Amino acid sequence: MPEVDLFTLSWSALRHGVAQLPDAALDAPSGCRGWRVRDLVHHLILQAQDVLVTLATPAETAPTDDALSWWTPTPMPIPPDGHCPYDALIVRMADAYGSAAQVRDSFEHVAAAAGRAALLAHPDLPASARGRTLTVRDYLGALVLEATLHHLDLVADQRSAEGSAVEGPPAESLAAAREMVERRLRLRLPEAWTDADALRIATGRRPATSAERAELDALGPRGQMLPLSFG
Repeated sequence: MPEVDLFTLSWSALRHGVAQLPDAALDAPSGCRGWRVRDLVHHLILQAQDVLVTLATPAETAPTDDALSWWTPTPMPIPPDGHCPYDALIVRMADAYGSAAQVRDSFEHVAAAAGRAALLAHPDLPASARGRTLTVRDYLGALVLEATLHHLDLVADQRSAEGSAVEGPPAESLAAAREMVERRLRLRLPEAWTDADALRIATGRRPATSAERAELDALGPRGQMLPLSFG
């Protein structure tokens, strides 16, 4: 599936997931350690704003990065706990919303605009983001990983008011995100692992069981260095 189509699929699913959240779920823990779901949704609002800014900021230089090199896996000696300055700021800003509906509506408002902007942008044009340049196609392709990981974070501990699970990422998004992680790591994760488990374990969103740890260690030095943070 083309990168732009994958982004649209992943982004639309993420929007739907946020819209499904019942009020009580917003104060439950998210898959991002130290953040509640409402904190994660506010982070996603800022991410959607970044998408709009990037797509409206054409670059005058040739691309310096692609969808893979955009991500820099780094060691995670200390798991995030929500207390670093940025994490703490997100928590304070998320608390400023007057109601659960306002949190969801604020995200949908800007996320819908970002989704439309992605469809209107020429995929081969260079765009500037974080001091780097890459084509719109590669930028949106890179964001498939972020949208999918945060969708997993969103549903890590969520149940709707009726007791059924809030929908997670589409299978196509999970498969594409896993492939991106594996290609960036130059490592194939165990085939028996589901895509969701592979992504959560490789990025430290849940600890590996003793059996899973043994499987990673058996992959050699690259498996032994997991989990890593993708940023």
